[in-house]
Amino acid sequence: MKIAATLLCLLMALPVAAEVKPDFKQGQPSAFDWAKSGGKAAYQAKAATGGKVLGGKVSEKGAWPWQVALLVGGAPVGPDAQFCGGSLIMDDWVLTAAHCVHMQDAAGNWGDLNPKEISVLVGSNIIAPGKGEVIAVKQVFRHPDYVGTAFDFDIALLKLARAPRLPHEVIKVPDAAFGDELDQPGVITVVTGWGLVEGGGHPDALHETEIQMLDRGLCNQSLMAARTDAAAEGFGYAAGILSLRDEDAYQIWDELVGKAPPPMSENMLCSGTFEGGKTACSGDSGGPLVVPLEDGTYIQAGIVSWGLTAKTGEGCEEKALFSAYTKTAEFVPWLDQVINENP
Repeated sequence: MKIAATLLCLLMALPVAAEVKPDFKQGQPSAFDWAKSGGKAAYQAKAATGGKVLGGKVSEKGAWPWQVALLVGGAPVGPDAQFCGGSLIMDDWVLTAAHCVHMQDAAGNWGDLNPKEISVLVGSNIIAPGKGEVIAVKQVFRHPDYVGTAFDFDIALLKLARAPRLPHEVIKVPDAAFGDELDQPGVITVVTGWGLVEGGGHPDALHETEIQMLDRGLCNQSLMAARTDAAAEGFGYAAGILSLRDEDAYQIWDELVGKAPPPMSENMLCSGTFEGGKTACSGDSGGPLVVPLEDGTYIQAGIVSWGLTAKTGEGCEEKALFSAYTKTAEFVPWLDQVINENP
């Protein structure tokens, strides 16, 4: 109880500007469009170079051999073309986030990317010409319950045109029972990706950072506190305009807050650190959150889904205590169904 109370105090003290999918800022083009248009390259030219993924380090050559990079199809291979991450769960199947492949077009219409618009870099921790193997995508499968305006059911599968020819490994996904065992505060996790590093640069080298599972309920309390603080001002203004009595306003407010769904559903994991500053950032979306097992192997507990925006509204919050990850164990039946129906 003392540990939980300490963690809650830390989480409640965190200034949360907003929640956002870490591939890019809400209200602007998706990470895919940003990379395709050259905006990422222009941003990179102005950003500081070097650094590391928030609180992390460069991965060793050959580490995390299931990690893949999603690139803009047809673009020159390089960090400017990378817009999301993913993981090989079978030789020709990539697991990623739904928001990496489902986005708005210029007219505001939501839809999935055409498979021809995506290439997958396999077998290299460096995104550069001549490194690894670039494979075309044959089919895109977004979870049917995912909608672009929300955060839940943020999971998708990519069917590759062929299996990689270079050495590679696949990562296992836990079943529901084992997934619940992994979803416990204190369980060590590792997140990997080519996302933004401190200072705003996009690296060509894969980075990793070790974090841990946090209590979803406590993370939700922190997020709800931030949401209600943000909503209270507007509600107070509306109550005044409508001349509501204080007792009526309080009753309506309590009912309103009581009907609000928790920011993190049972389909999500909360992972981070007590000290903060170790988290997924822009460009890491869709990448794996893995748990080391006693036999030296790893299992994929989560998918990078969404996090907290910086106070400036630009990019991710570098001092955030946690981020949200899609809980893979909740979706094993869907994964099995898609894979079995599309041999």
